[in-house]
Amino acid sequence: MQVLRAVTRYAYAPVLVLGLNAAGLAIVAAGLHYGWLALVLFAAVGLAFVAERISPCHQAWNNSHGDEGANTVHAIVYEMSSLNGVMLLPVIAWLTPWDGIWPTHWPLVVQVLMAIVVADFAFTMVHYWSHRYPILWRLHAVHHGVPRMYGFNGLVRHPLHQTLDMVVGTLPLALAGMPVEVALLLGLAVSIQLVVQHSNVDYELGPFRNWMSIGKIHHLHHVNWGKEGDCNFGLFTTLWDRMLGTFHPEPPRAIGAGDLGIDEVPHFPRGSYVEQLVFPFVYEPGKGEPVRYSHPPTHGHGPGDRLHPAE
Repeated sequence: MQVLRAVTRYAYAPVLVLGLNAAGLAIVAAGLHYGWLALVLFAAVGLAFVAERISPCHQAWNNSHGDEGANTVHAIVYEMSSLNGVMLLPVIAWLTPWDGIWPTHWPLVVQVLMAIVVADFAFTMVHYWSHRYPILWRLHAVHHGVPRMYGFNGLVRHPLHQTLDMVVGTLPLALAGMPVEVALLLGLAVSIQLVVQHSNVDYELGPFRNWMSIGKIHHLHHVNWGKEGDCNFGLFTTLWDRMLGTFHPEPPRAIGAGDLGIDEVPHFPRGSYVEQLVFPFVYEPGKGEPVRYSHPPTHGHGPGDRLHPAE
């Protein structure tokens, strides 16, 4: 078991981030049916669930928190929305009164890497703004309501916030003429990154530890310690966080299994997808827990100052 744990710790990130994206690239380059990309994504989720059992950061995060049903719906809605966005590319190209500037003559892998760099900057900025402005935080708070880190939680997004991500992050690429195959591989890379970023796997990154926005760096972003989690906003890299001055490689103290969530909403509706859709419209940042979700006091985290945007 110790050998298996060691292999998992060192192989997990390279296999998913490099191996599965390379598999997706090979599928598209070979002209195979795009449906094979769905199997690559299923493999990412499956490998994450297996690795979480072999080398977990916290065993408690592997236990049910009553959130599996809602998270499964989130994952389906997220991927369907992403697919719909790709299907709109031909329509956008048809409506655009120019030929586009996308370098379609470049090697496919270079085009995908360029798309990732641009999208990473855009996603980082949307994420950063979502922690500063109340109207955006209301939507983004649905993602931060998760009580644990595990593979599916990366795909927990309010649909309106996901739409904002797509408009800011990928619409400029679409207007530049990004081909469908590049968009599909970008979407695959984003989904795999979200799975890795939120998985409950204690893995090693070696010299890349402070340059990739995954693992414990992202765990710190999810803590419910007042404003201490307002850092490490990047999706793929920490480059843009370094430029924003929001990169923090180490937590001020060890992150426990119960240190995630929104501190002023200890009774976030984790088990109901519908209630999570409604949540942004009843939650007022900085004013404590919405009445409809409050319960008698418990030993859990009480209302705090998770965020007081735009004070």
